[in-house]
Amino acid sequence: MLATTGCATFVNETTHPVRLETLTQQGQAIAGAECRLTNDYGSTLVRSGETSQVRRSNKDLDIVCRHPDNPDAVARAISRANAGMAGNILIGGGIGAIIDHSKGTAYTYPTWMQLVFGKTLVIDRNDERPGQPVRSTEPSPVPTTTEKK
Repeated sequence: MLATTGCATFVNETTHPVRLETLTQQGQAIAGAECRLTNDYGSTLVRSGETSQVRRSNKDLDIVCRHPDNPDAVARAISRANAGMAGNILIGGGIGAIIDHSKGTAYTYPTWMQLVFGKTLVIDRNDERPGQPVRSTEPSPVPTTTEKK
């Protein structure tokens, strides 16, 4: 059975939980901001301070959180292959990898994210550590045509 279906499909659901928090630039938590999480499968609305199920995808997750007293908090959560994809290589083979890739079950987003009002951040699942929010970074600026060599 594993040879004919994707390993991650067999092990993982099409969704997984994501904990989302919003902070001021001083680090104060602000719960209740309305956050829209969007990937190629659609959008989900969640309030900051809550955990929500998000549809897995190989595409990154775009997040915008709005609160009446703060500027928007924006982030891109980087989707990364999970252990199910490694299982495909060992057990399921190429067919399993193709199935899991197309269904998104071979991928996972960061599970605990903190966005900062007034900032645009990148949150990469590769930086995830157990029991901690994933460390975020500000995206590198795109060089202008005069800076390119």
